[in-house]
Amino acid sequence: MNTDTPESSRKAQIDALLLKLPGASTRKINGLDAYFVSDKMFACISGGGVGLRFSAAVATELHFSRDNVVPFQPRGLASSREWIQINRADAADYEKDLELFRASLEFVSGGRTR
Repeated sequence: MNTDTPESSRKAQIDALLLKLPGASTRKINGLDAYFVSDKMFACISGGGVGLRFSAAVATELHFSRDNVVPFQPRGLASSREWIQINRADAADYEKDLELFRASLEFVSGGRTR
């Protein structure tokens, strides 16, 4: 009998993708599953999506150029200009966003991933 909840299975799939990025680690922050590089958060699971941090210009461009990107508002908090959220019904589809995850990690680390 499978005891995984849909949320834990979703997190496991996202972990498998993000934790193979150089220098990435995970921990909970304010009850949310977050991903860090050099002790700085670059991604966070919230609701039905994953939030990513970019420069304000890149975040704005992504928000207006992709239909699955929305403002990142964890627990209904005000959004930040540097954060977007990518929504995917199936967590396995985040593989399609791997380059965005890498770009976010690079932005947050300032190019230093070790």
